[in-house]
Amino acid sequence: MSDTHAQTVSFVRESMIPESPPPTGNRGAVLWLRENLFSGWLNILLTLVSLYVIWWALAHTMPWVVNGIWAAGSLSECREIRNATMGEDVSAACWAVLGDRWQQLMFGFYPRELYWRPVLALVIFLAAIAPVLFAHVPRRALWVTALSPFVMFWLLWGGSVWFPVAVGLGFVLGWAAWRALAPIAGNLVAVIVAALLPVIYWLYSAGPLARELEQAVALSIEYVPSQDFGGFMLSFIIGIAGIILSLPLGILLALGRQSDLFIINKISVGFIEIIRGVPLIVWLFTASLLLNYFLPPGTNFDLMLRVIIMVTLFAAAYIAEVVRGGLAALPKGQYEAADALGLDYWKAIRLIILPQALKISIPGIVNTFIGLFKDTTLVVFIGLLDPIGLSNAIRASTEWNGIYWELFVFIGLLFFVCCFSMSRYSLYLEKKLQRGHK
Repeated sequence: MSDTHAQTVSFVRESMIPESPPPTGNRGAVLWLRENLFSGWLNILLTLVSLYVIWWALAHTMPWVVNGIWAAGSLSECREIRNATMGEDVSAACWAVLGDRWQQLMFGFYPRELYWRPVLALVIFLAAIAPVLFAHVPRRALWVTALSPFVMFWLLWGGSVWFPVAVGLGFVLGWAAWRALAPIAGNLVAVIVAALLPVIYWLYSAGPLARELEQAVALSIEYVPSQDFGGFMLSFIIGIAGIILSLPLGILLALGRQSDLFIINKISVGFIEIIRGVPLIVWLFTASLLLNYFLPPGTNFDLMLRVIIMVTLFAAAYIAEVVRGGLAALPKGQYEAADALGLDYWKAIRLIILPQALKISIPGIVNTFIGLFKDTTLVVFIGLLDPIGLSNAIRASTEWNGIYWELFVFIGLLFFVCCFSMSRYSLYLEKKLQRGHK
């Protein structure tokens, strides 16, 4: 048997053949191009048409961008430099307007010697949101998150340091009231008292307390009125304040709309439908013109604060519907499982229902935030100088009368960076919270 086997098998390999790379057409960029751009006749046609459109757009815009002039004092001087160096028929952007007015586009009429204050406030804001956005940041850093709004308010507006301290004491009173009443009167009564007590304190006691503390120990910096705020800083303040405040309010409205308590349900439904059914510009005009008629005579209610309140309420109505969609998407078994574990309503919502609903609602919530941030440009219609309003003021000057695209490209780029960052973080959060991750 062994002799026969030796005669029929001429060679037996004793080692494996080393791996060879795949053919060039089945790997790398060639494979990607073949699968995504040239997989069929229709795909090939669309690829060629798209390449032509891209080439046409770049051929008409890139010379304008690349030939731009950065050193000039006016639009007429830009044109003179272009005619002398490149000819009258050459398309060239006048980027010199950005070098001349970028500070105004960023900070409005904020005092130039105080630019360090909004810059420092931005650094504090980035440090404050890090523990909220990223899990690897130590949880103890949440103290920075809790204190940052009061520090940033003091840095931006200035004045006495005791005013934000007095405002912060209102949140401490609300927390203390909730801790004291929850074991005695129940969570619902505790939440209502914890919400009303700070409001009463802010209306009647916060101001006098701040003045008394300032008289005892004077700690203040130069005050900057809201009329000096403008540019991208104004849009950033209104947008970030609206985003931060509207999310918890929207969650409460979504829970209230699904509540079995008649009064809470109808109030939530009425608020959502009324706010959402009216354009934002109408609410901004309401904040600008009509709100003072409902306030006591002599009340000085800052316009920016009124705008922030209206933007927050408007965004909260939309977020409430997004979160309600996430709550409706949960199977009924999740609610039954919470009941089977013996959890009360608040624990079931906090530990089981709401985390899953918010995970489902992440795309809709971030989409609402992006829309809210872009809608801050509407404040130009009520007299606040956002970047669009300042671009109009710049173009009205004799030096830059007639310039358009350069300012709009700069403003659009700033908004794109912020909105694109939010969308990227949304995708990161969705991947992190996939069911396969623990």
